[in-house]
Parts: sequence; C-alpha cells; structure tokens
Amino acid sequence: MATRIAVRNLRLCTKDCLCLYVCPTGATDTENSIIDTEKCLGCGVCADACPGGAISMVPLDYPPQQKKEEAVVGRAKMLARSKASQEQTARQLAESAGTDGLYRLLKAVEKSVRLVNEDLLREAGYMLPQSANTHALLQALIEAPPVGFPVEAARELLTRIPCNEPTATTK
Repeated sequence: MATRIAVRNLRLCTKDCLCLYVCPTGATDTENSIIDTEKCLGCGVCADACPGGAISMVPLDYPPQQKKEEAVVGRAKMLARSKASQEQTARQLAESAGTDGLYRLLKAVEKSVRLVNEDLLREAGYMLPQSANTHALLQALIEAPPVGFPVEAARELLTRIPCNEPTATTK
C-alpha cells in the first residue's frame, strides 16, 4: 500500500511529458493533467523524471497542524485581515487604471500582498487543509461568505479532505 502519491503543480508543468513515459501505471496520463491518485503507486519515478520539478510526492496522511501561541495567531489574523483589504484595494485600483503600465504594477502589488497574506495565514496555523482550524475557518466562511467567496469550492474541500485532528465535536 502506498504511503505517498504524486501530485502535479500545473503552474510549473512545462509539458515535456517525460512523466508519461516513465509512469508504470499510466497515472500521469490524464486528460486534465491531474495525476490519477487511484492508479498512483507512490514510486516517485515521475517526480524524478520531471524536468520542471512540477511533480512532488506527498504523504497520504499528514501530521496534525502544529499548535500556535494564541498571541501569534491573533496578530497573524489581524495582519491577514489588513492584507486582504490591501489586496482588494489593489485589485479595484487595477481595474480602473488608465494605462497598461499602471495596471500591471497594481496587479503585481495585488499578487505580492496575496502571497504575504498566505504566509501570514500559514503562520496562524492554517497551513494544512486537513487541520481542524482550517476546517473551522472554511465552515465559518461558508456560513458567512465574503463577497466573491467560492462557497461551493469550500464545501467540496470539506468533503474531499477529511479533518485529521480531533475537534470539540469529535473529542
């Protein structure tokens, strides 16, 4: 039984397709470029062959999320809210930019603020999608979604990625 599976980062994939030739089960040969986890043996041959480093081997079972100090979590959440506001402002300014150069600059600001915000959320303890705090956050966002929040995608994540930690309701 495999203890890990191959996953492909589509942003890094250079379409060299060496993985197609070395995968013993054909798990990498799919129409949507997503590796078929039902066929994957976890051997890692495709990851070793990938010239773009787009394929990684990930464990089937992740350890529980490390606990964070409440002071760290509180400050990280406060900064994350600020960064979310900054990202929205940059997006709105980009939409009304009068020149291509200004538009591209504001889109770059939007993306950089998003990356910083993602780091802050990881530091607040939301790194692993299967952690109890990530599940609680997704559930809260589903119940009171911000404008434009992908509620159906969040629901799908909650059904596809089970929580690997005891919660107040499962203890």
